[in-house]
Amino acid sequence: MKKILLLILILCPFFAMAQPSNDQQLAVQYFQAGEYDKAVLYYEKLYNKNQADFYYNYYVKCLIELKQYKDAEKIIRKQQRKNPGNLKYYVDLGELYKVQDDPAKAKKEFDNAIKDLTAETQQVQNLANAFRDKGELDYALAAYEKGDRLTGGVLKYRMQKAELYNMKGLTEQMVEEYLSLIDDNPNNITNVENQLSFAVNFEDPENPRIEVLRVALLKRIQKHPDNSSYTELLIWFFQQKGDLASAFNQIKAIDKRQKKDGYELLDFGRLCKSNEDYDLAAKCFDYIITEKGKSSPYYLEAKIEMVDVLSRKVLDRRIYDQNDLLTLEKLYNETLLELGKSSSTVGLIRGLAKVKAYHLHDSQAAITLLYEALNLPGISLMTEAEIKLEMADVLLMQGNIWDASLYYSQVEKAFKHEPIGHEAKLRNAKISFYTGDFSWAQAQLDVLKASTSKLISNDAMQLSLLITDNLGMDSLPDAMKLYAEADLLVYQNRFDEALKKLDTLNGKFPWHGLADESRFLRYRMFMQQRDYEHAAEELQFIIDNFSQDILGDDALFRMAELEQYYFNQPEKAAELYKKLMFDHPGSLYVVEARKRFRTLRGEKIN
Repeated sequence: MKKILLLILILCPFFAMAQPSNDQQLAVQYFQAGEYDKAVLYYEKLYNKNQADFYYNYYVKCLIELKQYKDAEKIIRKQQRKNPGNLKYYVDLGELYKVQDDPAKAKKEFDNAIKDLTAETQQVQNLANAFRDKGELDYALAAYEKGDRLTGGVLKYRMQKAELYNMKGLTEQMVEEYLSLIDDNPNNITNVENQLSFAVNFEDPENPRIEVLRVALLKRIQKHPDNSSYTELLIWFFQQKGDLASAFNQIKAIDKRQKKDGYELLDFGRLCKSNEDYDLAAKCFDYIITEKGKSSPYYLEAKIEMVDVLSRKVLDRRIYDQNDLLTLEKLYNETLLELGKSSSTVGLIRGLAKVKAYHLHDSQAAITLLYEALNLPGISLMTEAEIKLEMADVLLMQGNIWDASLYYSQVEKAFKHEPIGHEAKLRNAKISFYTGDFSWAQAQLDVLKASTSKLISNDAMQLSLLITDNLGMDSLPDAMKLYAEADLLVYQNRFDEALKKLDTLNGKFPWHGLADESRFLRYRMFMQQRDYEHAAEELQFIIDNFSQDILGDDALFRMAELEQYYFNQPEKAAELYKKLMFDHPGSLYVVEARKRFRTLRGEKIN
């Protein structure tokens, strides 16, 4: 008997602790189900044990839902007496009177809350938040305004007031509060930019708030010409609008007026380059080169960036002639002659090697340049690895397969757990594929499927599937070998030989499962020859006959690119990007397709 009594004494506290928890669960359950008559019983019980605001709030809500207004008022006033410094209970009373359609009483309680407000920051914020939660935005503003007055002219609540003006749709007042934050402290500019980017919504070019902000900024600049923060904000404004030309003019004007060193223009030029606005990027770099001259600390960087941007302007244009390439080659050589070959200009050497190897078809000159770059003192291990990959690619193009494999292996070994090491392993696996060692290629590709790089993993998956899909065919070694040899020949620009291999493949094995891959290989070959009409025919064949196969999304994306960049058919391109997004939602191309689709539709892309 004593043991039973002892057990009861031990367990009693646990039952007591469990009871409120069960009551709370039931209260929440009934409240969420809208069964307020049941929920109120539990919340009353919980509130009587603990007058915390959490139980108080739900208890009062239940009473109001049940139209038990007298009881609700009694509880609110009880809570108010216990917490005289907490002004939110005035707001609760006012809201209760509004529910009872008594606006005069509601106004009296709201006014009392404002009247009793002190300068204490937490009290001001709590009251304003209470008004805001009830949708009483004017009273929330009044709380902040009185809080500002009580601090003796120190305006502490600009940000909160700006948010409330935004909620009320008062754009001019909102903008003024945000801009005044910069008056208070120029270091607020980043925070102001972040807030305005959400409040103004630059995504919609017709949004009237954009013009309100522009006018307000110009007025501030006229009123405070020496305050560079407003000019910086105007530059940011133009960037958000996508008006990079106006931003450039402002940055240049500041640089001249304040006699700066040109860094902002260098940085902005790189931004323009990343946005593929090569003409404007070139203006930025040219300003540093010509206006600042060789004494500028950024002269060398500007020269290198200028060559890079002009190179992109030619090569990204897709349609260029031999004279364009020779002019570009001359620019590289002249710049290297001026700046010299060093670890600082290694990017120029690599860029020139790329032009020679892939556009001027002088692979030996490219190898010589890359070898020079590889032996420059001061280059990083990562740069050395990148050069080795580039050299291996050119060696493979020349037919020096095993020399290429050696360089790939060196990079793979040095960066076993890095993306560049995985890339080297993938390229070595392709060499095994080209040479007919499909089992070894498959083994390497299986490892790469787990790569952290989604692009490498996807490439490995595609080549692995190509091999796996054809393993069950008796003629795989012969059919696959012909295809692999043709693939290598296309990479080496030996197009006539590649076509013969593909014709042999189709003649000897008309039933083979490589039809879509063969067509895609022909597409790549025609693209390298810049025969865009025939390239489009090959893609259309895949779209018409193999749309749900592994290359279906590739074909759609490449066809859209042809329509957009080569055939000047933006509407057709947009439809193809749209089709890709709907038919292949899991494709790696979806993100870029959506971006290009929106651009073609005239939408602004940040």
